[in-house]
Amino acid sequence: MILPKKRDPRFITIRRGGLLEDGTHRALAIWAADCAQHVLRFFDEYKPDDDRPRRALALARAWTRGEATMRECHNAAFASNAAGRDAPPAARFAALAAGQAVAVAHVAAHELGAAAYAIRAAREAAPPGQGDAAARAEREWQWEQLTDEIRDLVLDDQKLRNALCWNVFVD
Repeated sequence: MILPKKRDPRFITIRRGGLLEDGTHRALAIWAADCAQHVLRFFDEYKPDDDRPRRALALARAWTRGEATMRECHNAAFASNAAGRDAPPAARFAALAAGQAVAVAHVAAHELGAAAYAIRAAREAAPPGQGDAAARAEREWQWEQLTDEIRDLVLDDQKLRNALCWNVFVD
């Protein structure tokens, strides 16, 4: 379970009584999609004809432009997750990263799931003995993609939920 039992109001939209503004919500979704996109090749190499994770990321980006509904994104998350069900670990985690990224439209706190699964995909895809280095490199790449608007929020969230996310954010 990547989501905490008690939801952080910083990841709940203002419309639902939280603190999250729409622009920040969209920025989280874009960053999550970027994280998942960065490892999508691991799924594509395994199953190039299955476009569910790619479609999920396209929908996530479309949602940020107001061109897709939350319901479409929600359904795409399930489809992307299903695409990875029987895949080898790197491909499975890449599909799950895409599923988490598109789910940000529905629940902003899924942003961390996309990043965590992407790190796990990179670790699994690495040659023997190089998994930890690959995971660190992926995490550092993700940090470089953070915009000023979401940097502090995401980094704080990583510290708070590191244990829920397989300790991939803090060594």
